[in-house]
Amino acid sequence: MQYFAIYAIVLLGLLLLYVRRQKRKERVHADDLKEAIALGLSEPQSLHPVVDPLRCIGSGSCARACPEQAIGIINGKAVLTNGAACIGHGACLTACPVEAIKLVFGTEKRGVDIPNVRPNFETNVPGIFIAGELGGMGLIRKAAEQGRQAVNSIRARKVAVAAADYDVVIVGSGPAGLSAGLAAIEHGLRYKLIEQEDSLGGSVYHYPRNKIAMTAVLKLALVGSVRMGEIQKEKLLEFWHDVVRKTGLQITFSERMDGVERQSDGGFVLRTSKGSYSTRSVLLAIGRRGSPRKLDVPGEESSKVVYRLIDPEQYRGQGVLVVGGGDSALEAAIALSEQPGTRVVLSYRGDAFARVKAKNRERLGEQQGSGRIRVALGSRVVSIQQANVLLSVDGRNEEIANDAVIVCAGGVLPTPLLQKAGIEFETKYGTG
Repeated sequence: MQYFAIYAIVLLGLLLLYVRRQKRKERVHADDLKEAIALGLSEPQSLHPVVDPLRCIGSGSCARACPEQAIGIINGKAVLTNGAACIGHGACLTACPVEAIKLVFGTEKRGVDIPNVRPNFETNVPGIFIAGELGGMGLIRKAAEQGRQAVNSIRARKVAVAAADYDVVIVGSGPAGLSAGLAAIEHGLRYKLIEQEDSLGGSVYHYPRNKIAMTAVLKLALVGSVRMGEIQKEKLLEFWHDVVRKTGLQITFSERMDGVERQSDGGFVLRTSKGSYSTRSVLLAIGRRGSPRKLDVPGEESSKVVYRLIDPEQYRGQGVLVVGGGDSALEAAIALSEQPGTRVVLSYRGDAFARVKAKNRERLGEQQGSGRIRVALGSRVVSIQQANVLLSVDGRNEEIANDAVIVCAGGVLPTPLLQKAGIEFETKYGTG
């Protein structure tokens, strides 16, 4: 009896420590949610989890599985505490032991336009197919599977198109587009794969350095089943490059789709920034990031203007202007400011950085205070010249010595272009 009492006391003590620890964690998660709401970071931008509170048992499996630390436990239930950080990995969905999570687009406040796609991945326009993120699937494994299955559907499509250049033009070289290209080779289809960026990877290409890209078993034509777990962005891109090299998959980079027109014989003419192609079918494997939003100012066509930061070290010792007011702009400016001799100006048209992470705001303040970054709020770029940039700051023009301009102003979604082609969309408000 004495031993039983001792065990009971020990167990009770451990239970109290556990409860106290959980309560401490819940307070941290509640503070995270409060901060996200105050900074306007609570609204998710893409595919994200919705938790059924009646099913949720508060195990915390989803929070531990989330590589973005965007989920917390509050009052014993899982909650998306930082919607802006969530990019739709889907790790939380598979980690939940009671199936209390579903992945959806949009919220009650903000709708997201998703194209109507049939089970065979064909849109309401016969011959135009959609796979991957644009159609509502941001998960790497499933996007790749959709790309493979969409080409199977394209192969089975019966249409008498006179003298088309290709059986299918695939737009986008993310997981869906790459998988589709491999399937096209396997089936002996005449294909054209174009990518508006200068490298493959789609949304993964734009992940921050060393970011974890969640995936699982990939089933790829010509390659077979490839088992993957948590994998860093660089390793995943290295894998894709190796696949392209070994299979001979042909990709045309830096070629943007500008429009697609249906022909009377059921085929299409797809117009790009480099030309036009006739094709029996079109597979859109593009993401929801869209094309980079441009400044539309004189000199923007200069080679010194880019729309993302890849390697801060290449700008060592240069004068760099970063344009934008979101986390990507702040992170780019901070990374550049850490390079020896690099002179950084951060230009934002607003009066304050409202929708940014607290750690980025704090780090920017440190670099600004040390003189490594100049922050120009209320400013806009007037023109870009070879050795300088003309900036309007509070209505006064100022010439700044400059070697490079990095524009981090978000993207322009392809929705209007696709609607012009006749593709119908449905606005999702927190639905799958």
